[in-house]
Amino acid sequence: MPYNPTCLNPNSMPKNKSFILRIDSETMDAIEAWAADEFRSTNGQLQWIINEALRKAKRLPRRRPRPDDSTTEEQTSEAL
Repeated sequence: MPYNPTCLNPNSMPKNKSFILRIDSETMDAIEAWAADEFRSTNGQLQWIINEALRKAKRLPRRRPRPDDSTTEEQTSEAL
């Protein structure tokens, strides 16, 4: 995951919700191993897995381009 200095600004960070997840031990072991291979925390790996699944299913809201972003919305939608 690339370094993003905007994440250090508490005002720009998204609010996180906590919840309890019940998961069988074999699946959890696989997630923990995968997280270790990717140098992520288990929580970070779960967030990444969920985000990727939502992205692939086109269930994530479209991101608004930042003012300093040189790509146009047309270029962004063509890449999808």
